[in-house]
Amino acid sequence: LWLSSSLHSLGPGGPTERAACGTPGPAQCPSAHCPAPPGGPDALGALLLCTGPRGGLPCRFKYRTEIAPGKGDMPTLTDKGRGRFALIIYENILKYVNLDAWNRELLDKYCVAYGVGIIGFFKANENSLLSAQLKGFPLFLHSNLGLKDCSINPKSPLLYVTRPSEVEKGVLPGEDWTVFQSNHSTYEPVLLAKTRSSESIPHLGADAGLHAALHATVVQDLGLHDGIQRVLFGNNLNFWLHKLVFVDAVIEEFWSVEFRNVSALFDTQNELRTHIPNFTFNLGYSGKFFHTGTDAEDAGDDLLLSYVKEFWWFPHMWSHMQPHLFHNQSVLAEQMALNKKFAVEHGIPTDMGYAVAPHHSGVYPVHVQLYEAWKQVWSIRVTSTEEYPHLKPARYRRGFIHNGIMVLPRQTCGLFTHTIFYNEYPGGSSELDKIINGGELFLTVLLNPISIFMTHLSNYGNDRLGLYTFKHLVRFLHSWTSLRLQTLPPVQLAQKYFQIFSDEKDPLWQDPCEDKRHKDIWSKEKTCDRFPKLLIIGPQKTGTTALYLFLGMHPDLSSNYPSSETFEEIQFFNGHNYHKGIDWYMEFFPIPSNTTSDFYFEKSANYFDSEVAPRRAAALLPKAKVLTILINPADRAYSWYQILVLDGKLLRTEPAKVMDTVQKFLGVTNTIDYHKTLAFDPKKGFWCQLLEGGKTKCLGKSKGRKYPEMDLDSRAFLKDYYRDHNIELSKLLYKMGQTLPTWLREDLQNTR
Repeated sequence: LWLSSSLHSLGPGGPTERAACGTPGPAQCPSAHCPAPPGGPDALGALLLCTGPRGGLPCRFKYRTEIAPGKGDMPTLTDKGRGRFALIIYENILKYVNLDAWNRELLDKYCVAYGVGIIGFFKANENSLLSAQLKGFPLFLHSNLGLKDCSINPKSPLLYVTRPSEVEKGVLPGEDWTVFQSNHSTYEPVLLAKTRSSESIPHLGADAGLHAALHATVVQDLGLHDGIQRVLFGNNLNFWLHKLVFVDAVIEEFWSVEFRNVSALFDTQNELRTHIPNFTFNLGYSGKFFHTGTDAEDAGDDLLLSYVKEFWWFPHMWSHMQPHLFHNQSVLAEQMALNKKFAVEHGIPTDMGYAVAPHHSGVYPVHVQLYEAWKQVWSIRVTSTEEYPHLKPARYRRGFIHNGIMVLPRQTCGLFTHTIFYNEYPGGSSELDKIINGGELFLTVLLNPISIFMTHLSNYGNDRLGLYTFKHLVRFLHSWTSLRLQTLPPVQLAQKYFQIFSDEKDPLWQDPCEDKRHKDIWSKEKTCDRFPKLLIIGPQKTGTTALYLFLGMHPDLSSNYPSSETFEEIQFFNGHNYHKGIDWYMEFFPIPSNTTSDFYFEKSANYFDSEVAPRRAAALLPKAKVLTILINPADRAYSWYQILVLDGKLLRTEPAKVMDTVQKFLGVTNTIDYHKTLAFDPKKGFWCQLLEGGKTKCLGKSKGRKYPEMDLDSRAFLKDYYRDHNIELSKLLYKMGQTLPTWLREDLQNTR
């Protein structure tokens, strides 16, 4: 079920059939929009799980009906490594959410592994709670409502047959409707309606009637919560608009490119080359979905592969899975290996060094396993995302380099999976033309020396808005500017980008929980509560280690684990450790047992004098408290450095006297008499170690060399050159209570 993806809808998938979940019986589904999924005469298109022996789908696609298990075994979902179902349909979604743990995990893993979606229905009865949270989901249900005036969300990526231009005025049948409410970005309303009366829905508070006039009766789960995409209905299929949207949830033609569209793609590439030398479309592929459409669509697949040498190619994920949902690197690598096998079998080049993750998942915030698997399987060197540092404002998007992979900023062009018809573009077709002709898209190219755009498969079928947009953009740029447009393969493009923007090479890690979009594509096995809430930043030799130990005595405070290299200090924000990423940083802290009381801290005394640590720490730990210890700088210098200034001239002429001073400074108890261990060697011209028998051991020939006398002019020049520096040095030594070296004292006396 790929309701929001760039490639696929809720339909059969790849070498295995993909599975979808549930609806009740009386769906009048036009046969033209219910194709039988491929996979052989015994393959099943959908698994319909009903609450009783009735129920069925009068559609002309294959399905199997089962009584929905509460406990007991699920129907067999796989056969010889293939998924048996392209869709799972629940007549009562509560049967799904209340499954026993074993069957629920089995079904969810199947849906994730095979890219299978779920359709579910919730029809309230007299026992239904008026307001409740759907078990295990960030979604609230408000039931037994009377509704009126149903409208269609024009931004819903689910729509294909359904046209969002009309409002169904009047009362909706029955008073047992359920509406959905959530603040999580994974949920997108499809159908909306008003309550018949003006009173609020209890869960939404007293102002709900004013601020939430429209409520979702059908909601689409984009899969950002757990990797499974779903469509949930707040009633059965008796309402005709529900039947229409149900068709949208199961058809697949919308997502495939037919024969004529492939030809148009190739023709447009040649046309663009008249303005952009060697312009080449870069096509992404998820091999699982090859040859899963109608005969015309499969012919389009074959034609596209016959042009394989005419395009550039990059791998998506085999089944369009979101990498951040998988903690096991080997699973990601296996999926990539399947896609690579598909590419090799069909002659698709695999050495472009570029890849894109579905929904920007794992690129930023960084999912280490994705980067490692990319390098392991594909030798990836370049990727791109819209999410760094944030999606909006777009003008602030930047690139960075991590783990040897160059991450380029990607731009948006106003096209999405649901923008497929010119006359139905949101705001009208004139809005799309406005974006192209001097508007936002034009300015994006004008103001960015390097622009990367990614559009969806649906934009190259239907009205082919992808081709329309970029043909007209290039023509407009050619007519109104002197810009010389060029194209480069991904690796060369990335190298050029970081030549221009070399200051962007170093990433700036941010708190993933401060941006809702980032949190949605960050592994659920990670938590921001694992970050420290206190930083002790130094400086050194001020008592930071003692404070670190004292804080560790408190039962609610926990320090970081020690480092094998830097002991109790992590030294993350100030040096090379920063480039290891936030996953590496979090490993120094325990997994929280109680987020309300767990309070982690770390101490790295050299954060204090680091130029980069403040900005880095503020970005990743914006709410952390900072502790620094200040003492008299003279005392700090004395305790840290314990400085002794030696007279270099005296060391040369009276080394034994100088070494007596050094021994006292060091505080050694076993002092020696250097008058008895040093002797002047007239041949060498300096002092040497005195050995038994009166022999001496001197330094090598490279030490203590004799030079010709300096001429007076040279000495006068150098003396003048160093005068100001020597004056500053004397002030510092006076301030520290140090004796001036004889040469410095003599030099300053002669300048007065």
